[in-house]
Amino acid sequence: MQKTPSATQTPQQQVDDFFLPDFCNMKAVLVLLVVTELLAIFLMLADLEVLIPFPWADLGLKSFLLAWVAMSIAVLMCWLRPHLQKIKRSYAAFIILFLFVMLVAFFTFAAEGILLFLHIRQQGDVNLAVVLVRNVLMSGIIGGLVLRYFYLQELLLQRQRTELTARVQALQARIRPHFLFNSMNIIASLIMVDPEKAEHVVEDLSALFRASLKAEGEVALSDEISLCNSYLNIEKLRLGKRLDFEWRFDNLRSDLRIPALTLQPLLENAIYHGVELSDEGGKVTILLSWTGQELNIIITNPFHEHKKSHHKGNNMAVDNIRERLQAHYGEKAKLKTQAAGQLFTTHISYPLAYGEEYIHLS
Repeated sequence: MQKTPSATQTPQQQVDDFFLPDFCNMKAVLVLLVVTELLAIFLMLADLEVLIPFPWADLGLKSFLLAWVAMSIAVLMCWLRPHLQKIKRSYAAFIILFLFVMLVAFFTFAAEGILLFLHIRQQGDVNLAVVLVRNVLMSGIIGGLVLRYFYLQELLLQRQRTELTARVQALQARIRPHFLFNSMNIIASLIMVDPEKAEHVVEDLSALFRASLKAEGEVALSDEISLCNSYLNIEKLRLGKRLDFEWRFDNLRSDLRIPALTLQPLLENAIYHGVELSDEGGKVTILLSWTGQELNIIITNPFHEHKKSHHKGNNMAVDNIRERLQAHYGEKAKLKTQAAGQLFTTHISYPLAYGEEYIHLS
């Protein structure tokens, strides 16, 4: 069960990579308290023989006891989390279960003592040993099941991350051989005619390969745009007048960041499955706008309904990027495509919310 942090993970990702929720987060604590209250109601109903009159006092006592156990284990897990991450999952799970059972035993003693002190119960009303053994066994079973659930959930998330990484790597490996050969031919033809332009093509091609090999995490939006321009410049030399493209910007910030290589592959699709299918070529338009809550990118390119693309991988690239966005942002991120008439539109939305500073890129 030992898990070694990946060399490609950021320090923050390594800290957060643990099978238990982060109980330093108040939202996780609130969820824990709600689940604890539901458990108290379930245990109360399991002991009832009749619903009327309902023993509200007993429910209050169970809720109070379980709430104290929940808050105590949350505090301990928040404090011990950095240390538990450094040991094997099996050892960490045993320590957590042991602490949970000990807390249940302690609060069982404390609760019975308080009830006796307040004369809510009399000496001999309950057998403390039986109550203690019952609570310890129940807490051990429940705690073990919960830990098993979180561990299996972590395994599932690991599998999903592994599959996602494999798909990202597949996307990165999709630099088509003929694109490389065409680029090299362009460079070769320009060396004697226009050495300076040939040097620019080499730099653009180098930027593309470097970004493809390092496509992890987030990058500045300006860097992704620069990468796209490198790609478009190479394709412009290859396609000449057949390719026209236009950037439009509206209220973009200098510190906007998006997952790497989520825009360039879409432009590649726009050219390969739109512009290249026509002898006359066509125009690709890229509109970027930030609303203060989300970044919207709309790409339009020619659509030829009666012509079948001889290139493969369009749906794979779109689905790959869609899955990467959902893995990064959840359901808030959107990637939609639509064909209408002679125009194909790709709309990608990144949920980004910042302050008040705006810039206009050009």
